[in-house]
Amino acid sequence: MPDMTTAIETKNLTKDYKDVRAVDSLNLTIYQGELFSLLGVNGAGKTTTIKMLSCVSSPTCGDAFVNGMSVKSRPTDVKKIIAVSPQQSAIARNLSVKENLKLMCGVHGFDKEKTARKVRGSLGSFGLSQVAARKAAKLSGGWQRRLSLAMALISEPKILFLDEPTLGLDVIARSELWDTIRELKSRMTIVLTTHYMEEAEALSDRIGIMKEGRLVFCGTAVEMKAKSGKDSIESAFIEIVKNASKGTSKEAKA
Repeated sequence: MPDMTTAIETKNLTKDYKDVRAVDSLNLTIYQGELFSLLGVNGAGKTTTIKMLSCVSSPTCGDAFVNGMSVKSRPTDVKKIIAVSPQQSAIARNLSVKENLKLMCGVHGFDKEKTARKVRGSLGSFGLSQVAARKAAKLSGGWQRRLSLAMALISEPKILFLDEPTLGLDVIARSELWDTIRELKSRMTIVLTTHYMEEAEALSDRIGIMKEGRLVFCGTAVEMKAKSGKDSIESAFIEIVKNASKGTSKEAKA
């Protein structure tokens, strides 16, 4: 279970793209050790929120604090303690699995000894030893996602952002990646975006739902069903999104 120490806090976080407000005055608190899932239909503002929290995109106004550090005034410091596993696997397809891991070690400036240790540890931890010499382009989607996650974690981040980590995977590959994510929960704070409702229910401590750039629900899967009066997580999501007005916003404190 997460403790009640704040890992991420947003204060009226807002992002405009020309005449479109992608994220609208988002107030959200995520706790250390928590796996927090951010849900919403396409265009709800999930990915834009992750981009701001990971310092890929700057807020138009408002701010966010990651381990107490502002993404606006201290983006370099924030980047040192986070990692992002993007929707599209960030791997070099013409390099082998082992070479991809070495490349990421080089990005972080690890020396030869640390690189060898990290590569060896990552191959073992993620079950990649059997495909270490295989080119990334030859891997299945499940293996590619596993490699992408290993690369993201090689710097031992305190906060991990997972953007649609199981998109396009078959049932077995998805289940295996779920097991990996569960193992990570005890080691870091994880923010997950997904379109799979059962994934959010299976993995999350809490769930936030966005609609038109605003947070319209925050709580557990059980609370989500209770609020909607529905028995399934998918039906609950649909009910909450349909009934949420654009003016609704809730701070995720509880």
